[in-house]
Amino acid sequence: MVSITIDDNLLLRTYEVNDAEELFTAVDNSRRHLHTWLEWVDKTLKPEHSLQFIQQSLHEQDMQQSLALGIFYNNKIIGGVGMHNWDQSVQKAQLGYWISKEYEGKGIISKCIVKFVSFLFEKIGLNKIEIHFFPANKRSAKVAERLGCKIEGIIRASQLRHGRPEDIAIAGLLKSEWEAK
Repeated sequence: MVSITIDDNLLLRTYEVNDAEELFTAVDNSRRHLHTWLEWVDKTLKPEHSLQFIQQSLHEQDMQQSLALGIFYNNKIIGGVGMHNWDQSVQKAQLGYWISKEYEGKGIISKCIVKFVSFLFEKIGLNKIEIHFFPANKRSAKVAERLGCKIEGIIRASQLRHGRPEDIAIAGLLKSEWEAK
């Protein structure tokens, strides 16, 4: 189990099977908010889907393929951060994150991502992280910018969003750039 303390109220930790109902509720309560940018929300229709996600995440963590952590505010799930597409040959991975609508705009994602990135560079040994986002997602662009990521390019018509191909911005951060901050 991975557990990263952010502050007195915030904790990142590996999801557990008994978190499934609460995770589903957090997603369901922010469905309209999250749906705009995250395709997986439309496939999370009942608590069993959250349970399947948790079980798959635990398996992938054991296999060192990915890492999915819940954002817990006073022991309540309010979002998530994750590392996926882990390429161990070059020690890079993509970051993902989401937060419930009621907690958006409070700096929580930024605080959590800073600690998570430090963990990935220092404990996991990554050399590079990437954030892929739709250019219209200004909030994700701001998270990447605050981390010190550099926009490495726009991949045209590269990812489906609500059934239509859209461009994806790729922002990257090297461990040496992180350490120089």
